[in-house]
Amino acid sequence: MTRFLQSEANPGGRRLEDILLELRSDVLLRCTKIADDHRPEALKVLANNMKVLEHLTATIELAQDSTNILDRAFGPSEVEHGGAPRIGVV
Repeated sequence: MTRFLQSEANPGGRRLEDILLELRSDVLLRCTKIADDHRPEALKVLANNMKVLEHLTATIELAQDSTNILDRAFGPSEVEHGGAPRIGVV
């Protein structure tokens, strides 16, 4: 059973891309708080966060693409209304 993601066992869960979008927003907020700190440690952390943001953005795009593929092939998910998963073994 998944703890965060929407599934048959967790119909109140969230879509992966929604969680990732919220996470990216949090990282961006952290970046703004350290953007004017020019100490070497802060600069390195900011540089690391920028790389994390790039990876998060790519991951969000992949998650959205998967949702789009499933929506086109099988229609919207009905899991939150007690429906079966669109793909996979039940």
